[in-house]
Amino acid sequence: MARRMSISLEKRGVTCVAELLDKDAPLTCDAVWEHLPQRGDAYHAKYARNEVYAMVERFAEIPQENPTVTPIPGDVVLFSFSSGMLDRKFKEEKGIDALPGVIDLAIFYGRNNLLLNGDVGWVPGNVYGTIVEGLGEMAEACNDVWRSGGVGERLVYRRITE
Repeated sequence: MARRMSISLEKRGVTCVAELLDKDAPLTCDAVWEHLPQRGDAYHAKYARNEVYAMVERFAEIPQENPTVTPIPGDVVLFSFSSGMLDRKFKEEKGIDALPGVIDLAIFYGRNNLLLNGDVGWVPGNVYGTIVEGLGEMAEACNDVWRSGGVGERLVYRRITE
């Protein structure tokens, strides 16, 4: 049976369920699973299009596997950034400037995403999960983060054990 996790926008009270892609991204899945729960301030991407993410302290060194620069709706993606990869003002704004590196835990809720950063170029991420329940409601909530703002919102990842 596939491992599953819940992903919630805490303030909005919306949760979806993602299935881990153990066969496609085994190292990423194991690292994330072992370090759940994870939570962080929710942000909506500026450039990638339909992405909501949280930056968390780097909990593992994770190589690139099952990478994409064109995530599709329902993709659950991990990005690992060294301290030198991110712009100083961006790190200050997110309160992560003292960390040696961060992991970006992201969900994609709509089409036509492109992971191209004006500062560094292509930014491939590891697709390690797919949302299997609640994508519609989560997409509406994510779009509300875009339109209304994410101040006070938290993105929370938890194991589902049965």
